[in-house]
Amino acid sequence: MKVGVISDTHGLLRAEALAALEGCERIIHAGDIGKLEILDQLASIAPLHVVRGNNDLDAPWAENIADRLCFDLNGWQTLLVHDIADVPAVLDADIRLVITGHSHKPRMEWRGERLYLNPGSAGRRRFKLPVTLALLEVLTCSIEPRLVSLLE
Repeated sequence: MKVGVISDTHGLLRAEALAALEGCERIIHAGDIGKLEILDQLASIAPLHVVRGNNDLDAPWAENIADRLCFDLNGWQTLLVHDIADVPAVLDADIRLVITGHSHKPRMEWRGERLYLNPGSAGRRRFKLPVTLALLEVLTCSIEPRLVSLLE
């Protein structure tokens, strides 16, 4: 299963991001969406899992979007929150994938059998941080993450 993971669009969904997400069977947005139209565009590609970020809290269109989601991703129990500070210190043993955003810093880190993934920011460049998203190849027994740079 090909899964796209995007975060911190802040109202900007780049053509490069849409191209990178083509062919995904699911898309995950880790918050700071910016406007409802972004979710509409992403949903036209694949089913979505979405949490709102701190910049979405006052937006009327985001009031029914969860702050935290747990779901199954082809056998991988997944926790999705915007800010890694909101990840519980002790996680259920069955959580094998933790996805966050917020920092704008891409990161893929295995901690034992659990993958912590931050796809970075796909919106406007912040400071000198890269503009990225992540693609996952999710099999029942393995997961292969990779970062995709959206700007040179």
